[in-house]
Amino acid sequence: MRIEHIALWTNDIEQMKFFYMKYFKGISNDKYTNKVKQFESYFLVFEGGARIELMRKPDLIKQENKLSLFGYAHIAFSVGSKERVLELTETLRIDGYTIYSEPRVTGDGYFESSILDPEGNVIEITI
Repeated sequence: MRIEHIALWTNDIEQMKFFYMKYFKGISNDKYTNKVKQFESYFLVFEGGARIELMRKPDLIKQENKLSLFGYAHIAFSVGSKERVLELTETLRIDGYTIYSEPRVTGDGYFESSILDPEGNVIEITI
C-alpha cells in the first residue's frame, strides 16, 4: 500500500502550479476542468513518483489563518544534501517567500528548513 497523492485547495491554481514546478521540479499534467461543478485541478508528479493535486473552486472561502494545530501540518521535500537545503532556502528567500523556520538540525536529527508556499502552506525542505 502507498499514498497515491495529497490534494491542496488553492485560490490561484496557476501561481501554485508554477511554484511547485519551479522550486520542486514538479511535472504537471494538463488542467482538468469540470465546468458544471466549476472545478479545476492539476496533478504534479515529483521525483520518486509522489504526486500533489492542486484544486480550485471559485466559491470556496479562503481561511484567514491557515496554520492550525490539527490536520495538515506540512509537506516535506527531500533535496538530497545539506548544501541543497541551504541553497534552495536562500533562493526562496531572495525570491520573496516567507522562511517559516531557518535551516537547522532538528531534535530528531533531520537537517531542514521550512518555508511557506504562495498560499501559506508549510513546506519542509530536508536532506
